[in-house]
Amino acid sequence: MEPMEPKEACLRVLGEAGGETLHWTVVLDRALTQRLIDPFTTRDVRGVVVKSLAALAKEGRVDKQGAGLYRAKAELI
Repeated sequence: MEPMEPKEACLRVLGEAGGETLHWTVVLDRALTQRLIDPFTTRDVRGVVVKSLAALAKEGRVDKQGAGLYRAKAELI
């Protein structure tokens, strides 16, 4: 599987979680485990994932449930 843009990787991980609320560290771990993000080509992969999730929440594409906690919108599930 080809690595994808961090925002798209976060959306995929949250969508696959089936409505479960995930901490950003779990999103990062799953994205790396599934090889959705390449840590060798993405500088500061942790910062990129945190910023991507915050941007997705601001855009209304994911729901922020608390400090560092995110859930997919119902449309993604």
